[in-house]
Amino acid sequence: MFKPKIFHTLKNYNRHQFTKDLMAGIIVGLVALPLAIAFAIASGVSPEKGLYTAVIAGFIISAMGGSRVQIGGPTGAFIVIVYGIVQVHGVNGLIIATFMAGIMLIIMGFARLGSVIRFIPFPLIIGFTSGIALIIFSSEVKDLLGLKMGAVPADFIDKWKSYLLAIRTTDIYTVATGVSTIAIILLWPKITHKVPGSLIAIFVTTIVMQLLHLPIDTIGSRFGNIPSSMPAPVFPHLDPATIKNLIQPAFTIALLGGIESLLSAVVADGMIGGNHKSNMELVAQGTANIFSSVFGGIPATGAIARTATNIKNGGRTPVAGIIHSITLLLILLFFGKWASLIPMATLAGILVVVAYNMSEWRHFLAVLKGPRSDMAILITTFLLTVLVDLTVAIEIGMVLSSFLFMRNMIKFSEVSLITGKYENQKQGEDLESLENFDIPKNVEVFEINGPLFFGAAYKFKDAMRFIEKPPRVLIIRMRNVPIIDATGIKTIQEVFKESKQSGTKLILSEVRSSQILEELKSARLLFAIGKANVTETFQDAIDRSKVVLESPDRKALHSRV
Repeated sequence: MFKPKIFHTLKNYNRHQFTKDLMAGIIVGLVALPLAIAFAIASGVSPEKGLYTAVIAGFIISAMGGSRVQIGGPTGAFIVIVYGIVQVHGVNGLIIATFMAGIMLIIMGFARLGSVIRFIPFPLIIGFTSGIALIIFSSEVKDLLGLKMGAVPADFIDKWKSYLLAIRTTDIYTVATGVSTIAIILLWPKITHKVPGSLIAIFVTTIVMQLLHLPIDTIGSRFGNIPSSMPAPVFPHLDPATIKNLIQPAFTIALLGGIESLLSAVVADGMIGGNHKSNMELVAQGTANIFSSVFGGIPATGAIARTATNIKNGGRTPVAGIIHSITLLLILLFFGKWASLIPMATLAGILVVVAYNMSEWRHFLAVLKGPRSDMAILITTFLLTVLVDLTVAIEIGMVLSSFLFMRNMIKFSEVSLITGKYENQKQGEDLESLENFDIPKNVEVFEINGPLFFGAAYKFKDAMRFIEKPPRVLIIRMRNVPIIDATGIKTIQEVFKESKQSGTKLILSEVRSSQILEELKSARLLFAIGKANVTETFQDAIDRSKVVLESPDRKALHSRV
C-alpha cells in the first residue's frame, strides 16, 4: 500500500518507454514554466517561488507518488488560500503553514484516509472550483487592463468597485498584450500540440514588447531579476503560538491538496486505464509540501492539466514527472534571468485562460439542473468561496452536504405496521413473506426499511405510537436494515423497556447484519432480549411467537431463553 508506483513501473522499463517519458517530461516542463511563475505572482509571492515549488515538489510527487503519471506543482486552486495567508501572516507564515500541511497530509495517508477524501460531494467540488476560477479572473483584471491604481483589495466586491473607479486608466498596449496572449493560447493548438501555446505567447509578446519598447509592466520592473540558482534549505521554526495561529489555514491547504491530487489521479486512471494508490499519493504530497516549504516554495498538489498533457504526449511512468522537474531546474539555472522580461499582461492572459478552464461552467450548469439539494450545495459553496473565504466554504459545504445526505437517508428509512394491512399494500410490493405465513392473533409485526440511525430513529418511535392495545408479541422485522448506530440501539432499548412493562414479548426478526449483531452484543441487548428472540428468518420469529403465546405462565413471557 505504501510502495511508490515508480518501483512497479521500472520492473519492465525499456529504452522505448524512456524516449516517450523524456519527450513528455520536457513538454510538460515547458508547459509548467509560465504557470509556475504566474501562480506564484497571483498568490502574492515572488515568481521564483513558483519555480522552486515546481522543481522540488514536482520531483518528489513523481518519485514517491502512488500514480504512474501524476505531475505535481503549484496550481490555480491554491491561489486564493496562499494569497490570504500571505496577507495575514506574511511569507514566513505561508512557509510554516505549508510545512504543517505537509505533515497533515502524511498523517492522512498513513491513516488511510485517501479513499475517504475521494468521497467529497461533486457539487461541493464544482462550487469551490468555480469560485476560485472567478477569484483568479478578478485578481488579474488590473494587469490585464493595465489599470493605474494602488493595491488591489482582497474583498471581491471592493475589488470590482476599485476596478470600476480606475477603468478610465486602461492602457491600450497592456490590453493588446493580454488579448494577444489569450488568442495565441486558444489558437495555437490548431497548429500543433507539441509546443504549449502559453510558451509561444510568452516568446511572442516578450519579443514584440522589447522590439517596440512598449511601456508596460514586466516581471523585472515589479519584482526584480529572478535568481538563477536554488536557495539553501531552511527548516521553519515551530512554536505553540505559531501552530495555533496557522492550524486552520494549514488544514485548508492539506484538505485542498488532498482533494486536488486525488481528483487528478482519478482522471489520470481513466485516461490510461490505471489504478493509483490514494494513500501513497497523500504521503508523497505531504512530503513534497514539507520540502517545498523548506526551500521557500508554496503549496503543491497534483495538477490535472499538466498530468493530462503528460499522458497525451506518451508519459506512462513517474520518470516523465521527474524529467519535467529537471527541465524546470535547467531552465531556472540557465535561462531564469530572461524571465524578468515577461510582461505582466502576458501572465494575466495565461491566468485568464486557466480561470476559464477551472470554471467547469458546463458541470456548473448541469448541477443547477439537477436535484435541489445538489443545487443548494453548489450555490452555497460558490458564494462563500467568492464572498467570504475558501476555508469557510469547504467547512459549511461539508456540513450542508452531510445534513442533506442525512435528510435523503431519512426519506428512504421507513418504519411501518404491516400486520393486517395486506389489502393496503401497493401493487408490486414484496408481499410474499407476509402472505405465506400464518401470523397468530395477538401478534403485531413492524418492519424497518433502511439504516436505523439517529436521523431515522424518531420514525421508529412515532410508529410505535400507532399500537392502540399492547399485543402479546411484537415482532420487528429488520431484513432491510444494513446498519445501526448508537441512537438506533437506544431506541430499541426503549422499545424493549416499554414492551416489558406492558407485558409484551419483543422479537427481532431477520437480523442478518454482522454490524447490527455486534452492536446488540455490545449494548447487552442480545442478552436482555434473549438470543432465542433474535431470529435469522421470519418463520423462526413466527414459531417463537407461537411458543410465547402458548406459555401458560405470564412471567415466563419475560424470561430469557
